[in-house]
Amino acid sequence: MYNEPLFLEPVLQERIWGGRKLQTEFGYSTPYERTGEAWVISAHPNGPCQIKNGPLEGRTLQDAWENHKELFNRAEAAGETYPILVKILDANENLSVQVHPDDIYAQKQEGVPYGKTECWYVLDAEEGAELILGHHADSREELKQAMENGEWDTLLKSVPVTAGDFVYVPSGTIHAIGAGIVILETQQSSDITYRVYDYDRTDTSGEPRELHLEQAAEVTNVPHEDPSVGTLQEAIEDLTVQKLVEEAYFTVYHWDLQGDAMMERDKDFLQVSVIKGEASITIDDTSFAIEKGDHFVIPHTVKAFSLKGNAEMVVSHT
Repeated sequence: MYNEPLFLEPVLQERIWGGRKLQTEFGYSTPYERTGEAWVISAHPNGPCQIKNGPLEGRTLQDAWENHKELFNRAEAAGETYPILVKILDANENLSVQVHPDDIYAQKQEGVPYGKTECWYVLDAEEGAELILGHHADSREELKQAMENGEWDTLLKSVPVTAGDFVYVPSGTIHAIGAGIVILETQQSSDITYRVYDYDRTDTSGEPRELHLEQAAEVTNVPHEDPSVGTLQEAIEDLTVQKLVEEAYFTVYHWDLQGDAMMERDKDFLQVSVIKGEASITIDDTSFAIEKGDHFVIPHTVKAFSLKGNAEMVVSHT
């Protein structure tokens, strides 16, 4: 029986809006001057994470998913794609304004299994930092007209954020992460983005970056409605568990550990990202040190584990 976490090596991605915080704040070896994303729990073909420990060391999370389904309680799920992708994003500059399709549109128009519903836990935000979340158009025709005319100041809705905020972004929501914000993103395992507006930036060849206004107008929710998420909180010994969102694709929690806690794994598997502090996780009398910047999967073969230390984590499951 596999009785240890699957620790994962982040995959670093260059982005035009990226910076250096993934190195300075998380200690990752960033290969680019503008490193915008770390794909930290990923089985997506555009950035599959390697396993760093145990019998599967050196193999990818996707390989584990396909060939060791007992680790995820997926024995009967032949052909199913790993469902969740977790990233850390460093927005040194504004991200493009964008929107993602739902599953039906993604399957029909793009030939991929998932659209993209996502959520963000804000790890850091400079003073005055803002997100774009939603729009002011009352009809699809009004939305299209505003896009074509470039009426971004009146069309887009801005929201101020600070560290510790949580934002839920269902598919069909126009959105953008603003400059000076670092987030941990939990999302469906999808890489489909329809770019609406990009501040007239150019790519490395000096060409304007591609926009996808036709697709964006088709998939955007009209009118925009702010999603409602109610948080629930409970204490398990010295661990405070706050449920941030529970919906069809994932459930996400914030864990605040200040001491010791014994835990039962009551889901198929758990994804854990350490966002602050240091601690240890013990399984069958074997302890593993964990610290800020570590990411791992607790597989289905682990029935119980204990935590000890002072740390904060973002945890998710299907």
